[in-house]
Amino acid sequence: MNPAPLGAVTAAARSAAPRALAVMVRRTGGFDDAEDAVQEALAAAWTQWPREGVPDNPAAWLVSVASRRYVDAVRSDAARRAREERTAREEPGGPVAQVDDTLRLFLLCCHPSLSRASQMALTLRCVGGLTTREIARGLLSTESTVAQRISRAKASLRGVTLDAGGPLADRVPVLLDVLSLIHTEAHSAAEGEEIARPLLGAEALRLARLLLSLSRPGDPWRPEAMGLVALMLLTDARGPARVDGEGVLIPLAQQDRTRWRADLIAEGAELLTAALALRAAGRYQVRAAIAAVHDEAATAADTDWRQILGLYEVLRRLDPGPVSELGRAVAMGEVAGPAAGLQIVAAWEGRASPLRVAAVRAHLLDRAGRTSEARREYERAAGLTRNGAERRWFLDAAGAP
Repeated sequence: MNPAPLGAVTAAARSAAPRALAVMVRRTGGFDDAEDAVQEALAAAWTQWPREGVPDNPAAWLVSVASRRYVDAVRSDAARRAREERTAREEPGGPVAQVDDTLRLFLLCCHPSLSRASQMALTLRCVGGLTTREIARGLLSTESTVAQRISRAKASLRGVTLDAGGPLADRVPVLLDVLSLIHTEAHSAAEGEEIARPLLGAEALRLARLLLSLSRPGDPWRPEAMGLVALMLLTDARGPARVDGEGVLIPLAQQDRTRWRADLIAEGAELLTAALALRAAGRYQVRAAIAAVHDEAATAADTDWRQILGLYEVLRRLDPGPVSELGRAVAMGEVAGPAAGLQIVAAWEGRASPLRVAAVRAHLLDRAGRTSEARREYERAAGLTRNGAERRWFLDAAGAP
C-alpha cells in the first residue's frame, strides 16, 4: 500500500467506522466496550493509514484491530472471562456489518433513554466518526461537556443490544428528527457569533445520505428519508448567499439568487419528486416542497406564496406545533395581508419560543408599515437571541446605531 492523503484517510475512516462498530456491538453484546475498542482501532488507523495507505477493506481492518483490543481488555478482567471465550471464537477479520446492523447502530445512538443532546453527540461520534473536538466545535460546546455526554450515553446503553427497541420502521422517525436537528443547528446556530457552520451541515447531509442508502424500496420510512435529504439539499443550496462579508444574515428576499447552488436545487427537487411519487407524504417531504418553491422562484417577487400557504396547511396537520404555525403566519401575511398573519402569531403568544414569536411579529409589522412597533419587536428579538450574527441582523433591522 502507498501513503494516503489526509482527506482519503478521513473519508475512509468515517465511512468504515459505523460498519465496524455494528459488527463489534453484535459480537460483544454491549455498546460501551465495543465503542471503546473501535475508537482504539480508529486511533491506530490515523497513525498507520497516512503512512501505509488505506487498506482495501477499511471496515474489516477496523474490526480486526478492534477485536484484538477488545480481547486484550477482556483478558485483563477475570470477571469477563465468558465474554472473552465468546469473542475468541470469532474470526477477527470476519464479515462486515449487514445493512440492518448498520441501521440498528444508527437507531441505538438515538435510543429513547438518551437526551436529544446526547443523541446528537453520540450519532456524530459513532456514526459520523467525528472526534470529540470536532463535535464540540460543531455544537458550540466544550470538549469536556461533549465527552461527558458521550460517556453518560454509553453508560446508559450498557447491556442494550442491537436488536433491542422493537421494529426498525417504528424507530427511524426519531433518527430522522436527530439528523434534522443537527442540520438545523448547522445553518441556524442557537449560540455563538456565526449563524452557519457549513462543516456540521455537510456532516448531517452525509449521515442522511447514508441512512437513505440503507433503505430498501419497500421500507415505509424511505419516502421520509428521501424528503429529509431533499430538504437538506434545498436548504444548503442557499448557503453561499445567506450571510454578507461581515457574517450578518441576509434575509431570503434580499439574497443574490445567482449565488444559490443550482446543482443542489436540481438534486433536491429530483429526489423530492421521487419521494412524492411514492404517495406516502410526511412532514419532511412537505417541508422540502416548501423549500423547493422558494428555491425555484427566479426572484422574491416570483415566489408562489399561495402554494406555500397550501403546503403549510398540509404541514400543520402532519406536524402540528409552533414551527409549522409561525411559518404559516408568514405565508398568510403574504397572501391575505400582514394582519391575517399577525392573528396567527397572537394565538401562539406564550406557547412558542418568545424569540421566534418576536421575529415573525416584527417581520409582519414591518410588512404592514407599522415601523415603530416593528422596531420594538426587532429589539426584543435581539435581546432574546444568543447568536451574535442573528443579534446584529435584528439590531440592523430595528435601525439601532
